[in-house]
Amino acid sequence: MILSATLKKTALPVLIALFCVLTLTFQSCKKKSRSDLGAELFKKTQNKIFKDATPEGLAEVFKQVLETNKAKMDNPKLITAFYEKNDYDPVFVMDHIFNGDVDITASYFEKAGQHGLDPRMFKADQIKQLVTKFKDKKGIKTIDEAYHDIAELEILMANSLINYSGALQFGMVSPRKIYSRYFTATKRPDSTSMMQALNAGNLKTYLDSIQPKDPQYLMLQKALLAGGTAQGMTKEETQRYLVVNMERLRWKNKPTQNEYVIVNIPDYRLDVMENGKSILDMKVVVGEGRNMDNTTTLADYDESDKIDRPFSRETPQLNSMIHSVQVNPVWNIPQSIASKEIMVEAAKDPYYLSNKGIDVYRNGKKVEDTETIDWASAPKDKYEFKQRPSDDNSLGKIKFLFNNNSSVYLHDTPAKSGFSKTMRALSHGCVRLGDPQALAKVVFGDGPTYEKIAKAMNEDNPEPTTIGLPKKMPVYITYVTCWVDSNNTIQYRPDVYGLDNVLYGHLQKFLANTDQIAAL
Repeated sequence: MILSATLKKTALPVLIALFCVLTLTFQSCKKKSRSDLGAELFKKTQNKIFKDATPEGLAEVFKQVLETNKAKMDNPKLITAFYEKNDYDPVFVMDHIFNGDVDITASYFEKAGQHGLDPRMFKADQIKQLVTKFKDKKGIKTIDEAYHDIAELEILMANSLINYSGALQFGMVSPRKIYSRYFTATKRPDSTSMMQALNAGNLKTYLDSIQPKDPQYLMLQKALLAGGTAQGMTKEETQRYLVVNMERLRWKNKPTQNEYVIVNIPDYRLDVMENGKSILDMKVVVGEGRNMDNTTTLADYDESDKIDRPFSRETPQLNSMIHSVQVNPVWNIPQSIASKEIMVEAAKDPYYLSNKGIDVYRNGKKVEDTETIDWASAPKDKYEFKQRPSDDNSLGKIKFLFNNNSSVYLHDTPAKSGFSKTMRALSHGCVRLGDPQALAKVVFGDGPTYEKIAKAMNEDNPEPTTIGLPKKMPVYITYVTCWVDSNNTIQYRPDVYGLDNVLYGHLQKFLANTDQIAAL
């Protein structure tokens, strides 16, 4: 025990001393490396001007150039903090010019049109011009010019690399900022993703890693570059369809679960997906929209279209978890529907409410003899209306519940005629299901619980019954107007809510033109 304690006492100072030596060695190496900045640049460029370059001289000019360029940078605080933390070390000049990395990166920027994006956003020409100056041993004439050009190239590369990385990984536009009824969790670029770009050791490897690899994206991209024309559209409108839906594919809002329910509003379709394949699909009816006659199209874009003006009955985009179903549901009629529709019908026909199985409440108490009320002059906000379970209940025999702030759900309906129509934006905002019982069977499984649901749906005197889902099922309500089907055919759908035009309006300043795409 005494020997062990002695060894500990002896070893501790030795370890501390060793740590200090290693720390000093590391610091001196780092200092030596930075002090050799001029010699290293001269060796790489053969330009004698660089012999006089020092880290201290560069830092002074670098700070000034950063301050001058703040207005031109998209993320000035992050870029400034990056270089401050690294003592204004010119990482792109020292580590990436002379091995060809910067030229490779600029070539990726030049080909941004492959993604429908304007290459000029990423300043490839300016970057290449500066690289040429560094590689020409007489290109830079003075030490001040050298410092200034180093700082300029660093800032250009940092800013463009962050922007390019963000565009391909997250999209150019935040859907939350442009859409009034968008409630889907969507990850946007943050300091972590930006720093990954700045700290990339091998730029080509990094750039290859961020290229979208979704087969849907690659096929839309191929169609964009082929320059084809969809049936009934102009070439320009086809291109606009493709670029807005490629942007949607770049958004980080896609399901990550193996099994989920997804509704595509413009396609009026629901799919249950399992391991990337649809195991159930059905027609749906969605909320009425502002552009149901398709008078507003991408063929004739107007600047005012980018302002999102949703119709009151549009189904929102969202994601949530189906947690339960209500069999033989009671319909708690929303105030807007009650005042604009139910009370209007009741004013025309005093027996409308009883015929439809609708109970009326005032101050929480059920109102008897509703046919005696003058509904034409009755106050709009004093009554509550609830429709009892029945074959005529507007929610049908079952509704699927999931948390959301828009009071929407998936449900059955007695109005089956809507499913035979091509344009099925007909509801008040909820999603009506073509085959709700099939959905119940999939989400609950073919067992005792589903058998209980099926039995309850066929009762003569139905009572509302809520049944919890043992394993919650993710649900996504999306909006996609162009995609590739299982036969590798590109499908296009009318922009029933006008959301393509809203997105295109915000994307327009970032997009490549037809000539830029055709040149690739």
